[in-house]
This record gives sequence, structure tokens and C-alpha cells, in this order.
Amino acid sequence: MLTSIRTDKTKKANRASGFTLIELVITVAIIGILAAIAFPLYQNQVEQTRRTTAKSDLLELTQWMERRYSNGFDYRDAGNNPTLLFNQSPQNGTAFYNISFVGNVARDTFSLQAVPTGGQTNDDCGTLTLNEQGARGAAQAGCW
Repeated sequence: MLTSIRTDKTKKANRASGFTLIELVITVAIIGILAAIAFPLYQNQVEQTRRTTAKSDLLELTQWMERRYSNGFDYRDAGNNPTLLFNQSPQNGTAFYNISFVGNVARDTFSLQAVPTGGQTNDDCGTLTLNEQGARGAAQAGCW
């Protein structure tokens, strides 16, 4: 009699340990739903961070161009487009924007652009622009 009581307790203890299949399926479903919501939000945040870096680089190059203008009242370099200090907006060694002039630089006007490349090509804001007057442009409002 004493042996059968111990055997029943052991069987109950063995049954209680572990998870049922339905518990595992529910857990996996919850993780899948959270991942489906979190990943696009994460991607959006990453694109926004890369865009901010590109805007900062455009502002830095605009300041550099203004210093050139204050020295000789000409943005050009002997009548030609000057060579930019850098032509990519990198983050952790990977370029996500190519930076260049829009057309030719005039004596008293210029316009810079940052064209998305690589992992940033799907960004809704598209190409960012900035000119000597501080006018900013993008494919959508609110990107600057």
C-alpha cells in the first residue's frame, strides 16, 4: 500500500514537469506577433538614424562651402566644381548616402544632394537636398 502511494505521487510529479504542445504553440505565436510588430519599427528607426547622419553631413559640407565663399566670394574652384571633403555618408563603415553637387556650381550658388544607396534605398524620404540659402528638400514633407 505504501509503495502504491509513492508511485502515484511520482507519476503526478512526472506529468507536471514540462510543457504541453499547446503551450509551446501559443508561446511561439506570441513571439511571432511581437516580432512582426517590432521589426518594421526597428527598421524605421535605423533608416531615420542614417538619414540624420546624411543631413548632418550635408550641413557640414554647406558650412565648408560657405567658408570657401567667404575667402574669395566664389563657391567654385577655378571655375569648376570644387572637390568635396567627402562624397559618402557612412555609418559604421558602410555608405548609405552618396553626396554630390546638383549640377554645376555657380559663382554665388550651389546645391548639394544626398542620394540613398545600399540599405537606405527603400527610405520614403528619398534624395535629400540643401542649397546655399539653406533651402532643404526631400521626397516627402517632414523628412528634414
